[in-house]
Amino acid sequence: MIKEKLGDRIDDWIHAALPFLFGRSINPNLLTVFGALVSLFAAAAFAAGWFVTGGIGILAGGFFDLVDGVVARHHGTTTRFGAFLDSTLDRLVDMALLLGIALHFARVGRPDVVLLAGVALIAGVLVSYSKACAERYVPEITVGILERGERVGLLAAGGILGLVVPALWVVAIGSSVTVIQRFDRAYREMQQADAADRAGLGE
Repeated sequence: MIKEKLGDRIDDWIHAALPFLFGRSINPNLLTVFGALVSLFAAAAFAAGWFVTGGIGILAGGFFDLVDGVVARHHGTTTRFGAFLDSTLDRLVDMALLLGIALHFARVGRPDVVLLAGVALIAGVLVSYSKACAERYVPEITVGILERGERVGLLAAGGILGLVVPALWVVAIGSSVTVIQRFDRAYREMQQADAADRAGLGE
């Protein structure tokens, strides 16, 4: 939702705020991998109960995840593999962060929060997976109240502010609603496409 609303303005802001990133050619895949490693450190911090450190780590990892595409577009070095790498590592980080939170609350004897983190993890994966699957058959599925940027931002804020459990509730519910929205949109668009195909065959 954030990316959809801001669009190319994010690129402009990063160019203006961080011009040193564009003075020489940087391999954007290295930025992607480094950002993922920082985010995995944040997941480990969550598992250890260091929530503020985890929240800051998420923001640091998210910075690299944000600028890798901007750098690639600036230097004309965008590749299919780069997009694949970015998407795959995003899924890894999403799962690792929630696993880290679940491990901490399992250690302190809070099975209710472990279950909540599990729901958030499953729903978050389905948000991305349903979009990828649907777009094999329809042009684009962008509907949803809670996409990856919002989910990660909520976990970071929850860690820094000491509100991890409330953040988990928002992520779990918002992600579940987004999955339902995407299934509904996919169903309606695929029904229309099937109807158009049948009408074409009947001509």
